Amino acid sequence: MESIEAKFPENPPLITRKLALGAQICLRVVAVGTALAATWMIVTSKETVVVFGLSLHARYSYSSAFKFFAFANALACGFTLLSIFFVFFFGRHGLTPTNKFLLFLHDLFMMSLVLSGVAAGTAIGYVGRYGNSHAGWFQICDRLNKFCHKVTASLILSYLTVLCLLVLTIISASNSRQIKA
Repeated sequence: MESIEAKFPENPPLITRKLALGAQICLRVVAVGTALAATWMIVTSKETVVVFGLSLHARYSYSSAFKFFAFANALACGFTLLSIFFVFFFGRHGLTPTNKFLLFLHDLFMMSLVLSGVAAGTAIGYVGRYGNSHAGWFQICDRLNKFCHKVTASLILSYLTVLCLLVLTIISASNSRQIKA
């Protein structure tokens, strides 16, 4: 019976390492870009309309869920940007097993943070779009179209960030499984 060491070579070929490094950097750049765009769109989303003589204002800062959504995306954007530099500078010569595991934990934490933020934003966005008659909450998206479209675009970008971070987490987990106790 073959041992596990025979199935996974200790030093993968140089071209495979470079390809994996390039894929990680590209995914991290896309994750940073989509998280930054999602943060920018939610922070700049605001609208004011007058309905029956009453002025309705909508801003992301009026909802704690949207604040958390913006904060989660901004934090993930910043830390993923730092991880690009980490992977680029240390990954060229091969990461140590400890660094591979720390990178896995980083990717897992960032994915979890953005996923929880986008879940909170989606929940409030759903209430804004459809309302909740049982709780007495009315839909606002029929009146505040510009605000709702920007929030929807921001949520879509954030879901793309989660997808990139999920793939990065899987890659990091695959790389860190070679750690020996």
